Amino acid sequence: MNSVFQCIILSSILAASTLVFAAYPDNPKNGQVYESEITIEVWNARTAEWVAPETFWLRYAQRGKGKFWGRASSYPTFSTVNEFDTILIELDKGVCLMEFFHQRWRRAQDVRRWDTAFNHFGGCPYVFD
Repeated sequence: MNSVFQCIILSSILAASTLVFAAYPDNPKNGQVYESEITIEVWNARTAEWVAPETFWLRYAQRGKGKFWGRASSYPTFSTVNEFDTILIELDKGVCLMEFFHQRWRRAQDVRRWDTAFNHFGGCPYVFD
C-alpha cells in the first residue's frame, strides 16, 4: 500500500472514532443510557465507564442493600423476600432487574430513577403483563 492510501484510511478511521466518542454525553449521570445504531450502554458512575445494561444491573444488584436472588424465570416466595432484594427476572422477551420495594416487586429503574430508557429495554416493558 502506498503512503497516500494509508493516510486516507487512517484519517477515515480517526474521523469515525471521533464521531463515536463525540456522541457520548458530557458529564453523564449514573444510570444514564446511551443508544447508538450499534449498541446500548449505561453510565456506571461507580466505575466511571459505559457498560451493557445487564452488566450495570448485575453490578448494582451484587452490591445492593438487599439479597440478590440471581437470574430466574420466577419470583421467590413472597414470604422470603425483604425490602431492597433484587432479582434479574427472565422473560421470553428478555431480562429485567426487579427490586422489592414497599411490599411489591418493581422495576429497579422505577425505584432508583435511572434513565427511563430502561423501561423499554429487554423484558422490562413486559414484566407486568
